[in-house]
Amino acid sequence: VQLVESGGGLVQPGGSLRLSCAASGSGFSIVSMAWYRQAPGKQRELVARIGSAGITSYVDSVKGRFTISRDNAKNTVYLQMNSLKPEDTAVYYCNRLISPMWPWGQGTLVTVSS
Repeated sequence: VQLVESGGGLVQPGGSLRLSCAASGSGFSIVSMAWYRQAPGKQRELVARIGSAGITSYVDSVKGRFTISRDNAKNTVYLQMNSLKPEDTAVYYCNRLISPMWPWGQGTLVTVSS
């Protein structure tokens, strides 16, 4: 499976972005997926997760601001990010929630700055 993330960019604090992650190959619809992020100088962290049936959960720092969703017909997972803060600046990746992970994509850079 190949993962391709897109949708990042430069946004002012309080702004919004919608990230997309397209997965090639089979098996997408039956696995739990997640969005991760890695800020400069920090370890990669899990931000949001979504099960195959659509149940979601979030890290406390993004609750109420981020929404994860998926379209199994398109093999795509999304991350709607609202009320963005400077501390959300990071490279965002998607992947399976549980090992074995698929090969990591290149990620998409989100920069929140005025």
